[in-house]
This record gives sequence, structure tokens and C-alpha cells, in this order.
Amino acid sequence: MATTSYLLQGPRVAIRHLDRLDYAELRVLHEESAEMLRRWLGAREITVATFESSLERLDQPTHEGFVICLRDTGAIVGGVNINNIVRGSLHCGTLGYTSYASTTGHGYMTEGLGLVLQFAFRQLELHRLEANIQPDNTSSLNLVKRLGFQREGYSAAFQLINDQWRDHERWAITAEAAQTANH
Repeated sequence: MATTSYLLQGPRVAIRHLDRLDYAELRVLHEESAEMLRRWLGAREITVATFESSLERLDQPTHEGFVICLRDTGAIVGGVNINNIVRGSLHCGTLGYTSYASTTGHGYMTEGLGLVLQFAFRQLELHRLEANIQPDNTSSLNLVKRLGFQREGYSAAFQLINDQWRDHERWAITAEAAQTANH
């Protein structure tokens, strides 16, 4: 566990920023979950160099990186990035998230992503978040539906994954909709 300085806490999980000390734990989680993640994220290996590159990207004002941890142990159960943050008249960003094979199916991602939404809309003062999800990724689609996201469209050949351009559904939520969904 890198730190216990949480940004927000829920009943079972908490969120904090990704830290350099998370490398070893994330590498193990990623290796254990490689088969599950390969279909949605592509074949990727987490090396010191790729992890450092991710940390450098997250140091930019256009990106935020979080880990979802169990409150009682600090063990990492998921990760969420807010990418492509745009200010000005938009105040929006694009979500990327991952769960791990050993902790899937417990509701940790629902609780943790809900905390990230709170942080994004309150502390980061974003107005809108978007998630792009492959149409057959039922677990991910169900996750955003539970949190109040609305389907906005379909993007053909949206992202290159495993050397193939994959279609994605575009889902989004605004700060107002998130507040309504939580009440």
C-alpha cells in the first residue's frame, strides 16, 4: 500500500491518486488479469518504463489518475483515469477504467467510479464526463448505466485494440445528472 491519504471514501472503498509506489502491486494485478483485460484493452505489459510514462502523462493538467482501494487494507481493486480534460467552455473529460480479475463482481468499481465522479464534478469542477465502451463489454456498459450515464451515440472504428479498429458506444454524464442519480 503506497499511502492512506484518500481523496474520498465510500463504505468499502476509497480513491487516491496513482503513485509511483503502486507499480509492483499493479503489475501483479495486471498479470493476473491479462486474459480478462486483453479483449478490451489490448495486449499490454506493464513495465517500469510504461508505468513511468503513464505517471508523466498524469502530471499534465489534461489527465488525472486514480486507484480504487479497499478502505480497510488499502489493496488496489481498480483504476480510473480522466483523460483529455478540456477547460474553457466545455469543462469535460474522457474516462478510462479497469478492474481486476480477483476483485470483479463485488461492486467495488461501482462504488469507486462513483467516488471519482464526485471528485471530478466537485474538486476538478468538470461539467461532463464521457466513457467509450465496446458494445459487447456488458460489464462495463452495466457499470455506467448503474451510475446514471446516458448513451449518446455509436462511434465506428473508434479505437485501435489488438491491431483492429473497434467500434464503441459513447456514454456520458453531466454534473447535474450525477447529482440526480445519487439522490
